[in-house]
Amino acid sequence: MSASRRSVLGAAMAAPLLAQFTGTASADTAGPGALGTVSDGWIEVRWTEQAQALLDRFQAVVEPVAPARLVQDAKGKAIRFPVRSGQGDPAPADPAQAHGNGRLDGGVQFRTPDGIVRLTELEGSLGDGLASGKGVANGIEVAHRAVARPEWHEGVLRTENVPLGRPMRVRITDVPLRPTPEMVETLGTAFGGTGLTTATVLGHVTAEGVYTPPKA
Repeated sequence: MSASRRSVLGAAMAAPLLAQFTGTASADTAGPGALGTVSDGWIEVRWTEQAQALLDRFQAVVEPVAPARLVQDAKGKAIRFPVRSGQGDPAPADPAQAHGNGRLDGGVQFRTPDGIVRLTELEGSLGDGLASGKGVANGIEVAHRAVARPEWHEGVLRTENVPLGRPMRVRITDVPLRPTPEMVETLGTAFGGTGLTTATVLGHVTAEGVYTPPKA
């Protein structure tokens, strides 16, 4: 697999990984203490049959890189990543307004007949309803903007009932991820006719963590 294809495949997986707790310039330019923080969290990514079909084209087997781990249940397989750090606003009242940025521990590797693509040092951001991300694929940094569109209204949000301003455990389940027009074009250029459109669900994200609001 060429370096350019590794970049596209890596970014396609990396971008959604931080979807719940990750932003855009709004997070990067916020003053110290202006955003809340995320701790004791994890993010789980479960890919769909459409995404698996793309992996099958390259006879790729997906494996976690510790401390990420494989999760398997009645719904199929997923990879769960511990959240190393994160800041932002999960916007429980309106998850479509969630924004921030963060990093994950561990990684994911794609084992193919041509070799292994190992993706680590995962970082991501979320803002304006779009997820972007970057990571290191076999020692080469890869990054793409506006890769995926999380459909928050289709997920299930649960929060603790705590006093205003106190740390709150947040969990959002089964958020569909659809590619942006930019990512559909990029995948088409790299891999040829993929059959993917902006309506295709590439995966579902479930995330949980303790959100500590910024000090007033």
